[in-house]
Amino acid sequence: MPNEFYTNILNTGKDYFEVNSKYYLGQVFTESNQKYIVIVGARDRRGKTTSIYIIKILLFGGIGFVLLAFFLGRFLAKRVIDPVARITKEVNRISASNLHNRLPEIKNSDEISDLTHTFNDMLDRLETSFEIQANFINNASHELKTPITTIIAESEIMLLKERQVSEYIESLQNIYSQASRLGNLTESLLKLTQTGYDGKKQVLDIARIDELLLDVKSDLDKIYPDNRVIIKLNFAPKDSNLLLIPCNKPLLELAINNIITNGVKYSDNNEVFVTLSANKESIKIAINDIGIGIPPEDIPHLYEPFFRGKIATKYIGYGLGLPLASKIIRMHDGEIQVQSEQNKGTIVTIIFNKSKLKKNNIKNSNVES
Repeated sequence: MPNEFYTNILNTGKDYFEVNSKYYLGQVFTESNQKYIVIVGARDRRGKTTSIYIIKILLFGGIGFVLLAFFLGRFLAKRVIDPVARITKEVNRISASNLHNRLPEIKNSDEISDLTHTFNDMLDRLETSFEIQANFINNASHELKTPITTIIAESEIMLLKERQVSEYIESLQNIYSQASRLGNLTESLLKLTQTGYDGKKQVLDIARIDELLLDVKSDLDKIYPDNRVIIKLNFAPKDSNLLLIPCNKPLLELAINNIITNGVKYSDNNEVFVTLSANKESIKIAINDIGIGIPPEDIPHLYEPFFRGKIATKYIGYGLGLPLASKIIRMHDGEIQVQSEQNKGTIVTIIFNKSKLKKNNIKNSNVES
């Protein structure tokens, strides 16, 4: 043993020492006032074996853990990714020509099932929109083609040979009638597209809704001098600021005009009551006519362009007034509610919720209260 070993034992009371894989422990004992240094030595025969075992366990355990994590990760990823991959594959197959296809329902996966359900709902809306658009194009082309064909046929017949003046006058009256119809229809279609495909357009003005109603009544008096439209403002608030609304004034006038005109037309010029009310939360315009009413089965189709109910076909029209009004009202973040009973009348309520009214892109204008 080195001398330092003994010195350390005497100084500290005990010490350890190792040489050639043999371990020594020295400690001081006192016996009969005599100090003794007792040294015990032993060889660790299993220490290296144990260390090798531990190294092997760590090595092979680490490799096994990596392999387990790899295969378990692939299994879990496959369960998650495979449904998404199938959804992606099915989505890529769907186009405008097969919007009726739907994604298969996925079970035992709430998130994937919700995604599939949401996508199928979107396809339902897209299919409905495409059908409405296709019907709109077909109906528009038919409505436009009819007067054009009539005008051409009438002109060709009159040009075949010389005719009496009365025949020319009658033919010109027919041509004028069809041309007027074509002009009115074209104007209605242009106004319909003026609101944009999605019913959104920049709002430019701030107007008082009571003054706007009076302007509409003034326009109606010029077109229908004997109309019986009654504007009731007795429910309007005294605070005129509650009547202010950000709007595209010409378009909003057009929408309200169309609805009131429908009331006049389909009630055979009977009384039509227009009631205005407003508070801090909303502005309401109720248009009540005593007319032919609307059958319950026709109400869901009121906002489809060119749709006309069976009992409305005897009146002149194109089925564009209410769809146009609906798009304009929606453009102003309003909503239309229709209550009707056949042969008793119709109540159309226009509601503008002030919390939803657009405040962006509004051009400030001086409005006198």
